Amino acid sequence: MSGDQPTGTDAGIRAESEVKISDEVIGAIASTAACQVQGVAGMSSSIVGDLGGAILGRKNPTKGVRVISNDGEVALDLYLSVRYGARIPEVAYKVQESVKKSVESMTDLKVTQVNIHVQGVTFQEQANFDAEDQ
Repeated sequence: MSGDQPTGTDAGIRAESEVKISDEVIGAIASTAACQVQGVAGMSSSIVGDLGGAILGRKNPTKGVRVISNDGEVALDLYLSVRYGARIPEVAYKVQESVKKSVESMTDLKVTQVNIHVQGVTFQEQANFDAEDQ
């Protein structure tokens, strides 16, 4: 018998195995990639999402990201706030590129859409105040 080929149980497991990546993981990757783009102040979410996190006492790594995945493809909606003075179309384009590149390289899924929804503008004083709260 050759030692290079899987036999018995190993062969059956490899033939039937697959890797599933949860929407939460995809959302966390997208959120992290978006927040690293210059001009992004942070991710936004609905009041329901904020209350849920406050009640449970934890931060939501997928805050501001909606993921729709199907058959190896994924579409993303990102809800974010930009810094005052940033060129919104330029920031949105850079977020789209960064998120697409990060999700595709880390998951091997094809990103079909990255839709950006700018929910607000954050001023410098507000950003400093928010940082002190954390």
